[in-house]
Amino acid sequence: MILLQYLIIIFALIVCIGILNERVFHLQSDIALLMFSVVIALVLVALKFLIPSEAFSDAVSKLAAFEFKEYLLDGVLCFMLFAGASKVNMGKFRQNLRPICLLALLTTVLSSFLYGGLFYLVALVFGIPIDIWMCILLGCVVSPTDPIAATGILNKIGLSKNVCSVIENESLFNDGTGVTLFIFVRSLIVHSGESNFLVLMLKEIVGAVAVALVVSFLLFKLLELTADPIRYILISLLDVALVYVICEHLGFSGVIASVVCGMFFSYRMDKMERRVAVTDPKDYYRDFWEILESILNAVLFVMIGLVALGLKISRYWYVIFPAIIILVASRAVGVLVSTLLTGRRIPGNYNLFEFVTLMTWSALKGGLSLALAVGTAEYLSPDIYDIFINVTYVTIFFTVLVQGLTVGKVYLGLEKHKTKRYAEQRAKNRSAE
Repeated sequence: MILLQYLIIIFALIVCIGILNERVFHLQSDIALLMFSVVIALVLVALKFLIPSEAFSDAVSKLAAFEFKEYLLDGVLCFMLFAGASKVNMGKFRQNLRPICLLALLTTVLSSFLYGGLFYLVALVFGIPIDIWMCILLGCVVSPTDPIAATGILNKIGLSKNVCSVIENESLFNDGTGVTLFIFVRSLIVHSGESNFLVLMLKEIVGAVAVALVVSFLLFKLLELTADPIRYILISLLDVALVYVICEHLGFSGVIASVVCGMFFSYRMDKMERRVAVTDPKDYYRDFWEILESILNAVLFVMIGLVALGLKISRYWYVIFPAIIILVASRAVGVLVSTLLTGRRIPGNYNLFEFVTLMTWSALKGGLSLALAVGTAEYLSPDIYDIFINVTYVTIFFTVLVQGLTVGKVYLGLEKHKTKRYAEQRAKNRSAE
């Protein structure tokens, strides 16, 4: 009953905020959900202190006590990743495989360590008692990107399919890199024995891909035995849930496995397109995953906003401001190094500056970062944990609201810059002739 009551509140907020935004503000939907749910959370916190009602205080406390980490990591994350991966354009993915892999792997690793090093220097300046590995762990928390809101905006204003593919696919795979790196650094802090990052990374990736491909292959054979689109949906749900549980039990990356499952089913469904056109003429399968993704994303952004109900302000709150600068700088350096190593023309025909700017500013953070931060409560001291939560929460808020609301303008500015650059180059070529 408690879960049902919580869902009623979440759905009511999604509907009310959605209608308000549609009629008045016209913001990108996920941005509006996060912004207004945070405002509502802050109002509830203020009323909790102003209204001398024990029943009201208990209701707010119960709302704040919902297990966000378990809901995301042990519940819906695999389905969200499967839904996102199901929309991958395999042609564009293969075309941009090198930059996607470098961005998802190298950029995430570089950004995490650079963020940790710079944050450690800031901590030394302010006299905060935190060691370098804890700072790097914080870098692992805030480095994975979640550009759902950004791509929603960019798609509306004509972002090239090449660049859109790079942004979306990088986000799908760098979640796995970020989680693996987080596990490695966490093991160093708690001395759990996982001391070789390359071995851990290889185990997480290879194991996840192997389990995902084997289970998905077998279940897709089962799917081919039926002509019922509802069973298509049920088999795909079974596939990603089963693979995620097996991988998490064996110590592989359930995040990467979920992405592989989504891409595998997408590829095989495209291969049997003629049959699907007959058995599923109303496109129930694809519509289901698109609708489910929209609902789960909406719930997630509202839940992120409601986390503010139980947020405790750190006594080192002032470190948040340099942390934002460090975040942008470390991401830019990571993208720069990865782009220099691609050894090919940059996607979208951008130059190095333009591409690094777009990939840096479109790198929004989301629920995974918050779930990882919440999970550190088990082994960090209360003061350090408060720093992690505060920095992570403000990072998500900054990237989704500030970067999310301005990334469209940044993109249009870069397009003008690219057009001007081409015009100048053509003028130089004509004068040279």
